[in-house]
Amino acid sequence: MVVGERRFGVTLAENATARALAGMLPLTLQMAELNGNEKHADLPAALPADASKPGTIRNGDLMLYGAKTVVVFYQSFPSPYAYASIGHVADPAGLAQALGRHGVRVVFQRGR
Repeated sequence: MVVGERRFGVTLAENATARALAGMLPLTLQMAELNGNEKHADLPAALPADASKPGTIRNGDLMLYGAKTVVVFYQSFPSPYAYASIGHVADPAGLAQALGRHGVRVVFQRGR
């Protein structure tokens, strides 16, 4: 995952949601700010989703809300909402700073 000049490795979950997203790569999304803890954007197509309520969202979680909304979380907090896991940023140090306080362009691509 690339945000500005920063690269963040993402470990994908072993599920149909993550495999379907990987099949869309490379993918560039203009992600909007929400709640001071996440960035989100709609995908061009729906993904398979087996959503559950994680209870606690962790800094670096990459999730699917509904069938088409990708969410990158940059703060940990309790949540009553259901998401399908896509993966997790391997080392989220600096993620909040890279994502910033406003909308941001995020590129998802295969590792090199």
